[in-house]
Amino acid sequence: QVQLVESGGGSVQAGGSLTLSCAASGAAYRMGWFRQAPGKELEGVAAIYTGGGATYYADSVKGRFTISQDNPKNTVYLQMNSLKPEDTAVYYCAVQTTRGPYWTLPLSRSAYNYWGQGTQVTVSS
Repeated sequence: QVQLVESGGGSVQAGGSLTLSCAASGAAYRMGWFRQAPGKELEGVAAIYTGGGATYYADSVKGRFTISQDNPKNTVYLQMNSLKPEDTAVYYCAVQTTRGPYWTLPLSRSAYNYWGQGTQVTVSS
């Protein structure tokens, strides 16, 4: 079992920035961030391969969000800049501890087997 503790959510005006953190109780192959807005499906936002640092982003956040890691601390961060009202959602941290059939889909929810409790991000216009 891997436990995840997220922090850093909150409210910000459009154009502002927030940084989310997620500390895992154990190591993982990949760590990712997902979000779910009201009435919408869960969306993969960003992911990072802990072994080599390769990163992956949804088109909707490219150039605005940056995922990074602190390997010794099993912690992943999501720096969110130039936030927009459409970024409003509950953000979830997730980790992938096995190389399953979804290994080639880093932003697929099916690739991840442990999830955090979620943290609310609200962006006002």
